[in-house]
Amino acid sequence: MDFQTYWLLALPFFFGLGWLAARVDIRHLLSESRTLPASYFKGLNFLLNEQPDKAIEAFIEVARAEQQTIELQFALGGMFRRRGEVDRATRLHQSLVERTDLTVQQRTDALYELALDFLKAGLLDRAAPLFDKLKESDHEEAALRHLLDIHVTEKDWLQAIAASLTLEHKTGEDHRSERGHFYCELAILSYSRSQFEEAQQFLDQALTTHKNCLRARVLQGQWAMNDAKFSEACQIWQQLEQPDPDYLFLVAKPMVDCLRQLNRSTEALTLLESWLSRYPSLDLLAVTFQTALEIRGENYAHALTRQELARHPSLGALEKYFESQVVMAPVEQREEWQRMRDIVHGQFERLAYYQCHHCGFKARSFHWHCPACGQWDSYPPRRQVEQDLQPRVN
Repeated sequence: MDFQTYWLLALPFFFGLGWLAARVDIRHLLSESRTLPASYFKGLNFLLNEQPDKAIEAFIEVARAEQQTIELQFALGGMFRRRGEVDRATRLHQSLVERTDLTVQQRTDALYELALDFLKAGLLDRAAPLFDKLKESDHEEAALRHLLDIHVTEKDWLQAIAASLTLEHKTGEDHRSERGHFYCELAILSYSRSQFEEAQQFLDQALTTHKNCLRARVLQGQWAMNDAKFSEACQIWQQLEQPDPDYLFLVAKPMVDCLRQLNRSTEALTLLESWLSRYPSLDLLAVTFQTALEIRGENYAHALTRQELARHPSLGALEKYFESQVVMAPVEQREEWQRMRDIVHGQFERLAYYQCHHCGFKARSFHWHCPACGQWDSYPPRRQVEQDLQPRVN
């Protein structure tokens, strides 16, 4: 490429343009900085010196003095809420909502922040109407999720169903499983009021909404058993095996009771052993062991636990084996076997909990709805000890 002499003349020209632009930017920056109150710089200084409380007070002074610092007020309100100072956040966001000089977007943002304040404070009856006003806004999806949580917390199941349908329509998410539980909750409420026909209708709606709603099947069988319809209850509960056999432990004991009422005790034990061989679990083992002990006697129950311990070694199986040894042992040896059983039982009880896979909350009994995080179907049907203490295969 040939070098042109006039390029040297262009260099000072471009340098001059750059110098002029820098001067303009500096003058603009200095002009803007002069309009900021001293409290703003005090707040920044406090932040740099890790004094957040004093920084907040300085920024509050700025917000009071300068009514146009809307974004700063939003930031302060969010900071108050995160720090647990919900009253201060509420007052600040309430003052923003009452202003007449906000844009449509700013007013929407203020309503959303105020609704979050009420939610944080536990004032659900005040938060819900605000979230409802945010439909068709940028905050609609988040507002719908909060509304759904509020309706579930307040056990307003009809409103929860409506909110889940709207959320499903807006986001494309599948909330059928949750709605199945909502219908089950309505069914339980109706049944407690002796409105049996309405309760059955709600269970039918649960199964129509979510055809694999296991909870509805469990309830249907339980209520049939309550009405002495033992054969019908057994038929209903056996349907659990097809969608998810891991939940059979929920109906194992009542299934045995129903079959005994029908003088089919031997069939009950055969069924339990069949389930245990195909879908081994500690809860099923406990029911099967007790049933075998009552129907077939000590030797049979002992052989059952020994076989299960060899087939699926676990702390729970070992505990049942020792329990059978206590029953089988001569009187002079029972104390020794009982001592070993108690040691294993204590360790087993410490680890035999169900754990929510969403938040990790531990519970002694199985839950359809986590009492900690509010998630549905978040508890696996197996106790944690079955997962932690399974033998590793090399």
